[in-house]
Amino acid sequence: MSFFIPSAMAQSEAAAAPGGDPIVTMLMFGGLFIFMYLFIIRPQRKRQKEHQQLTESVNKGDEVVMNSGLLGKVVQVDENYLVLDCGKGQELKFQKVALHAVLPKGTIKQI
Repeated sequence: MSFFIPSAMAQSEAAAAPGGDPIVTMLMFGGLFIFMYLFIIRPQRKRQKEHQQLTESVNKGDEVVMNSGLLGKVVQVDENYLVLDCGKGQELKFQKVALHAVLPKGTIKQI
């Protein structure tokens, strides 16, 4: 049994090696945060801002596409809702956040 004791002591001494430089670890975390900000957070905020400007700029008479793919002409604009004329007197109410894009005038007639 004394055969295993020296090898066990050698393993415990090897396991007590230092963990590394804390400055390098902090630089790695800082670099990771900068990477995430530049490639994930910043572009997402830009898209949110553009979509908010789009929803605020929609007016009565605009032709729009909703996220569902539905095309329509805006009949009424509320603070949070749009009422679309989808043809043949069909009017549907949507939340403004479901707006995908504003189309050029006359696009619906061409389709």
